[in-house]
Amino acid sequence: MMLHIERVLTRQQVAQCRQVIDAAEWVDGNVTSGHQSALAKRNMQLPEGSPAARQMGDMILDALEKSPRFISAALPLKVFPPLFNRYAGGESFGNHVDNAIRPLAGSDFRIRTDLSCTLFLADPEEYEGGELVVEDTYGEHRVKLPAGDMVLYPSTSLHRVTEVTRGARIASFFWLQSMVRDDGQRALLFQLDTSIQQLVMRHGNADPQVLQLTAIYHNLLRRWADS
Repeated sequence: MMLHIERVLTRQQVAQCRQVIDAAEWVDGNVTSGHQSALAKRNMQLPEGSPAARQMGDMILDALEKSPRFISAALPLKVFPPLFNRYAGGESFGNHVDNAIRPLAGSDFRIRTDLSCTLFLADPEEYEGGELVVEDTYGEHRVKLPAGDMVLYPSTSLHRVTEVTRGARIASFFWLQSMVRDDGQRALLFQLDTSIQQLVMRHGNADPQVLQLTAIYHNLLRRWADS
């Protein structure tokens, strides 16, 4: 399941984030690449664990905790600290698949990458190119979102970032391990939860059908979830 999550960050938060990271020191993006990715990747990145990355990463994680749509769709168990990248002057990232396991340098923390996240920090009119292209069984999906919006997609997907020919594409990217490993099961739970919330708006929490569907949701989650 591929999902657009709107307004994860407010315009004020985007401006604050850009002020901090634009003033920080950027390094070659291949500092976090695996062997396959290093062959295709040309961009710049904030060093993992740098003060700017930690500060703004914490702001993003706090915002995601307040996003019901993100929680419902992702069912996050563990989230990798957000990283930040910048593409400019013809830089791009060719087709690749994210590593299945992502360790946090200098710690025992590691996650299975079930879902990949890209949070855009530059508006589409600020740069040419720089589309995130995600491939699945339905073909290619080209993503270029307003600053503050995020796309969530399965980490198993082949994907790339097209060449930036004008301006700079700036984004945060990270991964998460979901309580529900299977993408199809997560999608069903998200659809069911969305339907339940719509019924609650119409009929209230005490409606017998709402209660029945809520019980089904939690019993499916109990069956499929790791914790």
